[in-house]
This record gives sequence, C-alpha cells and structure tokens, in this order.
Amino acid sequence: MSAGAVARAALTPLPLRCAECRRGVDPAPSHVCPHCLGPLEPIYDPTRALPTREEIATRPKSLWRYREWLPFEGRPVHATEVGFTPLVEAPRLASALGVGRCWVKNDAVSFPSLSFKDRVVASALNAAHAFALPVVGCASTGNLANAVAAGAAGAGLPAWIFIPHDLEAAKVLATAIHAPRLVRVRGTYDDVNRLCSQVADRFGWGIVNVNLRAYYGEGSKTVAFEIIEQLGWRFPGTVVAPMAGGSLVTKLGKGFGEFLGAGLAAGRAPRLFGGQAEGCAPIVRLVERGDGRIVPEHPRTIARSLAIGNPADGRSAARAVVSSGGWVASVSDAEIVAGIRLLAETAGIFTETAGGVTVAAAKALARSGRLGSDEEVVLCITGNGLKTAEAVSATIPESPIIDPRLREVAALAAETLQP
Repeated sequence: MSAGAVARAALTPLPLRCAECRRGVDPAPSHVCPHCLGPLEPIYDPTRALPTREEIATRPKSLWRYREWLPFEGRPVHATEVGFTPLVEAPRLASALGVGRCWVKNDAVSFPSLSFKDRVVASALNAAHAFALPVVGCASTGNLANAVAAGAAGAGLPAWIFIPHDLEAAKVLATAIHAPRLVRVRGTYDDVNRLCSQVADRFGWGIVNVNLRAYYGEGSKTVAFEIIEQLGWRFPGTVVAPMAGGSLVTKLGKGFGEFLGAGLAAGRAPRLFGGQAEGCAPIVRLVERGDGRIVPEHPRTIARSLAIGNPADGRSAARAVVSSGGWVASVSDAEIVAGIRLLAETAGIFTETAGGVTVAAAKALARSGRLGSDEEVVLCITGNGLKTAEAVSATIPESPIIDPRLREVAALAAETLQP
C-alpha cells in the first residue's frame, strides 16, 4: 500500500443521514439525499468516547482539539493549525452598544486567510483527502475563495475557484496569490453556485460548499466550542453573528447544543441573533414573516461576503435563531460602515463589511430592546478589514502633512485641545 493510501485509510469520513427523511447514506462527496433531496449531515456515534475539559485543554490549540465532534474517524492530515482564535473582552464597545458586557470572537486573525472560512475549509480539505478527490474548489463571495486557495496551496492540491466577476480587488488578489485556477463569472453568487453544482457533477471535483458541504459545514461548530472554553467552560447569554448562506448561525446552535449534551457546559445555551445587510436580507425577512419560506433576493449591498440572495441554510438558520429565543436585524450600508469604525475605535479590531453587519445589528437589537442593558454579548467577527478597505476609506479624515519641526506638532496639539 502506498504512503498516500495508508494516510487515507487512517482518516475516514463519517456516514451521513438526511436531515429531512432521516435515512442513512454511506460516506460520500454528496450533500443531497438520494431519496428525498434533503440536506445530508454526518452521523456521530452516541456511544463514542468523549474527552473531558481537562483532556481537551492539553491538546494543541487548533480546532482539532475538538476532533470527536468533527466528521471523521482518525487524525486530520491537512490544515492542522487552523482555529482557536482570540476571544477579546471589549468594555468600551459594550458601553457604546448599551449592553452589560461584550466579547469579540475575532476570526479576523484566523490562520491562514484571515476569516472564519478557514475552519470549514480545514474540514473540507480532509474530506477531499479521505475521498481521494483530484481537485478542490468552491463558489465564493471572497473569504471562502481566499481560504480554499490558501488551504489547497498548503496541502499541495490543485484548486479551481469560482467568484462573481465584480468581487473586491483585495479578495481577488488574496486568492490569486496562491496560484489556483481562478475563474470570474458574470453574475451574482447564486449564479456562481449553480455553476459549481454542475462542475461538481461533471468533473467529480471536491467543491467544498457543494458536494463536500455535509463535512465542510461542521467546521463552523468550533466557533461555539471555543467560545465556551475561552469563557471558562460556560455559555454566554447572547451571540450575534452575520448571516450569508445561514450555515454559521445554524452550526453555532448545533455546537452549543453538543457541548451542553456532553456536559462540558452547564446552564442555558445562548440566544442566537443574526444580522444581514438591508440590501440582501432573505433570512431576516423570513424570520420577520414567520412563514418558513425563503424569498430569493438580488443583492444590492457593500457587504458582498454576505450577498447570497438564495441562502442554502436559510430555513435552518431561521429555526436556530427563533428556537434559541433570539432574533434578527437588517442594517443599511451606512450602518455597516459605522459598525466597522465603531469596532475599530472601541476594541482595536479592524473588520470587513460582514463584521460591520454584526456590530451594527447588535446596536440595532440593543436599541430595539431585544438586547438588554445587563446582557453579556459575544460578537462573531468573521473577517479582516484589509479585505474590504474600500468600504471605509472615503470616511477616514485626511491626515495632516507637516515639516519635521516641533512647532508644527505644537500647533496641531493646540488645535486638538481647543474647546
């Protein structure tokens, strides 16, 4: 047996089950039930041995410290250093939002590509390896493109990345630098995603958010696991996250529930709140209507990483939010920019437009009374501000230019100190 075959044999994807009809399916690069076309999800053995808090704490600080809740048997082969990003307390931001206590889960500094998408790609790359798929790829609004390109380069896998033609320049560059086959598609993310479904079927490639989606999505649960551990093995009261396809909020709910069930955190799981841009808010409007029906939208917002008009996990995200006792908010582009600046000015964290949505949504929810003045809130910041600098560049005041003379500094200081 070759060395590659031995490595694949040591890492086995879990079998799958349909979330709708509950029928089991053998492990495969497939996300759709062959019986009813419902979404597939991994089956975890309820009798498997689970680690204690103390055992988890001895493991390397990556998302794989929670490997018993990730969809494989055996040790990961790729992306073994992804995860365990900082949880930062932000008292000045809490004061600005009008809540009791605020924490920032900062995936803006995630390794290797500065967004939470590194987590899901870590899971997907190992699934692709276990299934011996020849190529990995994705449909992306930017962050996933960066993460797949970087992860594939590190793993030595060929990658095909499909993005909307008008994506932000920084995200295009941060993908292209890793030398994938980068393809720009005329149209929206939903157009790109439909094309990638056809690509996965035609070529048998591992499109991480299409035919590997059942394994890929489980990586998002580790955000919840880390929040619990970093808070001293307890739940926060509330978590606010941005929503694009809806998977992150859905998996946050699943992750909190799994650690509650395992006895690793006691008490009540947090309420989940989701934010979207007003220019693309199909999940928000679903929750507000309460009819369980996604109405696709054509995106018109600066928050392009959230610009998914027909979200695949929209209904499950809505269920996760409502069942937790949480709610949703949509915010304008101006509020998104203000949210980016507020986070930077009060917490020293520069986020992209999706993070601006999170902050602005939290502010709107607090203003409406859905977040109380004594609330403990965790904000999920999912990407780095250097990816979308153009969103805020026009709002930053021009800096003075002076000669290297103390009197010129003194003059500026005098202006600053004037009442």
